Amino acid sequence: MLTLKAYAKINLALDVLYKRSDGFHEVAMVMQAVSLCDTVSLTSYPGEIILTVSRADLPADASNLAYRAAALLKEYTGCRQGACITLDKQIPLAAGLAGGSADAAAVLKGLNILWDLGLSGEELSRLAARLGSDVPFCLCNGTMLATGRGEILSPLPPMPACYVVLAKPPVEVPTAWVYQQFKADRVAVRPDIAGMCKELEQGSLAGVAGKLANVLENVTIPAHPEIARIKECMLEAGAMAALMSGSGPTVFGLAGSQDQAEVIASRLKAEKVPEIFVAETVWKME
Repeated sequence: MLTLKAYAKINLALDVLYKRSDGFHEVAMVMQAVSLCDTVSLTSYPGEIILTVSRADLPADASNLAYRAAALLKEYTGCRQGACITLDKQIPLAAGLAGGSADAAAVLKGLNILWDLGLSGEELSRLAARLGSDVPFCLCNGTMLATGRGEILSPLPPMPACYVVLAKPPVEVPTAWVYQQFKADRVAVRPDIAGMCKELEQGSLAGVAGKLANVLENVTIPAHPEIARIKECMLEAGAMAALMSGSGPTVFGLAGSQDQAEVIASRLKAEKVPEIFVAETVWKME
């Protein structure tokens, strides 16, 4: 059995520049992996792809991105082998944390080894981009500048180590809907991507915290004001900064110590936020 960790991601900065001719949006993002993760276990199986998941509300068929990753790899390489894939899900679903993308990336990496395919990192990245905009980042983890539709990656200096409190309210926010509703002319303040990169170069956690920004909050928060309440709660409990991740609805808060992170998490529990996690930044490329 081959077992891999599939790390969640947060967006330290997210800017939407314009809508492209292919229907996607041109974006500029600073993405960061965190230690909250799913566990993906792979074993060889004659010919077929068998997917098992730990949650009843997650499909275990061809609609699952992990299954699609295995099927794409078989199609691309002509491999006749199969695999049993088991997903132990810890990343909440539809949360803006790239849980499905992380699973797909782990399957690509794992089956490349298990099936002895010998694909290069560049080949895997191209396949990853066919599965989704976040999948290439999830192949790499660490700290990355993502451009294009999110699949063009440039490594950045690692984010200074810190604790990250993640809180997901009980709402669903379809990513496609958020991007459809986004209006660039309604954004008052855009992320300072260059400034964020400079703060990372200087290794300043306070500087990074001061540059957090996500233009998609302009869409998601008016529709779901509980996101703003979670941000406010985190800041009141001592978070260095708080921001919605991706298109939402999960909010993350940065904490300089584990004790501070636990204080923030306890405050959120008192406010009846149903899904709360304390994680750390992941800097190592795995």
